[in-house]
Amino acid sequence: MNFASDNVYGVDPRIMQAMVDANQGTDVSYCHDDGSKETETRLAQIFEKEVKAFLVVNGTGANSLALSAMCPPYGGVLCHESAHINTDECNAPEMFTGGAKLITLAGDGAKITPDAITERLKQFVHGEHGAKLSALSITNATELGTVYTPAEIKALAAVVKPQGMKMHMDGARFANALVGLGCTPAEMTWKAGVDVLSFGGTKNGGMLLEAVVFFDTLLADDFLYRRKRAGQLISKSRFISAQMNAYLRDDVWLANAKRANDSAQTLAHGLQQSNRIRLSNPVQANEVFAYMPRMTFNKAQEQGAHFYEWPMAGTPDDEVHCRFVLSFATPEKDVDRFVTMIKAA
Repeated sequence: MNFASDNVYGVDPRIMQAMVDANQGTDVSYCHDDGSKETETRLAQIFEKEVKAFLVVNGTGANSLALSAMCPPYGGVLCHESAHINTDECNAPEMFTGGAKLITLAGDGAKITPDAITERLKQFVHGEHGAKLSALSITNATELGTVYTPAEIKALAAVVKPQGMKMHMDGARFANALVGLGCTPAEMTWKAGVDVLSFGGTKNGGMLLEAVVFFDTLLADDFLYRRKRAGQLISKSRFISAQMNAYLRDDVWLANAKRANDSAQTLAHGLQQSNRIRLSNPVQANEVFAYMPRMTFNKAQEQGAHFYEWPMAGTPDDEVHCRFVLSFATPEKDVDRFVTMIKAA
């Protein structure tokens, strides 16, 4: 019963087979292979727009390099205080931007509001004495499993775009957010104002599977060099493009996300059957966050369940705020077994 992360599960068999197939014969190196070109073409079809797409191997690389193309060293990036770029990427965005400052905002459900941005903008009245606000980065689905709707993204864009700022979306769980919303990829991104997307696949069935997708293609002019300098240009790139093309083919990416999201709903419903457990946020993608008695948390861990305590300000001493992440590969029997165990506890 492992709900620690969607990273704990393996690779979708269809994606693994694509890598096995790519292992035959020879191919061009360094992302000049036909598969990499196919990836860009396929993403353009999915997003209904010409894009520039660059394959990389992890989310930190995707986010940091994307921001480096959007923000100068003297710039500032607005983000939520719990954003992955702020809490889990070891200052990589600051390093690859050459020193740009992450400027954090609070917000319920790990979401930024237009009002929060407007209030923060009021502080930047000293010209060159402060960072030049250059980008807003949002995460969809967020670090608390909530999602930004297209309307909410448009509202954020309406505040930052007149300031000359660009918009970045960390889409490590992009497919989960998309399935949860039921909108199109275009509606959730460039049509709402997003300029650059970190398109994630590793958490949803890939092995090393991320792409930086530019809707504002002018921002991609020197990205080949940024990717190379960052050590994110893989020589045997056919093994990444093979993954991405298998991921996108026959909508594997959407089917996997739906399965993970459905499992999250099943788990959430089961947890809510207990009058001692309450959800802390609506379940809108593939993560469930809940408060439970510490005794229940400890007993579940002792009985073989793996999930994280997720510190949250204001949590009572006798309770634990927990995170559960469901994967496309989470066995249904594990979810059922855990719910049964919680009811017994």
